[in-house]
Amino acid sequence: MAAETILNRKALRDFHILERYEAGIELKGSEVKSIRAGKANISDAFARIEKGQAFMYNADIQPYAQASIEVPAPKRVRRLLLHKQEIDKLYSETAIAGRTLVILRLYWKGGRLKTELGVAQGKVAHDKRADLKKRATDRETEREVARFNRRHA
Repeated sequence: MAAETILNRKALRDFHILERYEAGIELKGSEVKSIRAGKANISDAFARIEKGQAFMYNADIQPYAQASIEVPAPKRVRRLLLHKQEIDKLYSETAIAGRTLVILRLYWKGGRLKTELGVAQGKVAHDKRADLKKRATDRETEREVARFNRRHA
């Protein structure tokens, strides 16, 4: 079964996402087939801007079982493909204290693998509790609306 999208749910739980960017990824041969097979994990993945280039760290792409001679390391650093203006803007965004670049998802677009980067600011414990409380109240509201509509339909 091919994985259409690989999500980073942990990032959405732990961070406020301020802006989103789309970037390509520089991959080696068998990594593409491995990702198509769903053998990627981006739960701890993040990005950094170094020497005018963007790099992705901690993305775990397991080796493809039928790969030939060269098998890249699963957690190697991969270069992200962005325009120079985007790299400069991301560098200035991450220079602000408390902000970082997280990988939100990997997805296919026109036969090419793309990643969604998010400029993120960390949540504190009371923010997480507030999110859980809001989700619970929304769920209860939807349940009551559905119950009302069933009775009065």
